[in-house]
Amino acid sequence: MASIDEELRLDAEQDEREVAYIMQSLPTELKEAFTREDLYYMMDTIVEYYYESGVLESDSDEVDIDLQQVADYVCRRAKEDKVGNFSPEEVFFVAQADLDFQEQEIE
Repeated sequence: MASIDEELRLDAEQDEREVAYIMQSLPTELKEAFTREDLYYMMDTIVEYYYESGVLESDSDEVDIDLQQVADYVCRRAKEDKVGNFSPEEVFFVAQADLDFQEQEIE
């Protein structure tokens, strides 16, 4: 069993890999639109959306995730949290890359 410090280190390393993956996946015109901190915030908020929406509670092997709803949620929360005023059209690409990364990790 790994120690808490080891688990935190592994989580941080996975987050770094995910941010790098998202940055690489973004269209060229968006690569400089978001900071690493923006992406960390979005990743956390996307997970929050999955928990709050109940999408993770599905018994089905196939879960239908509406990425536009995810992007809208992230933008609304970022505005409420005074983190930024992001465009749902741009955040959609982050949500898609986040989902792609998570699916790769499961395989």
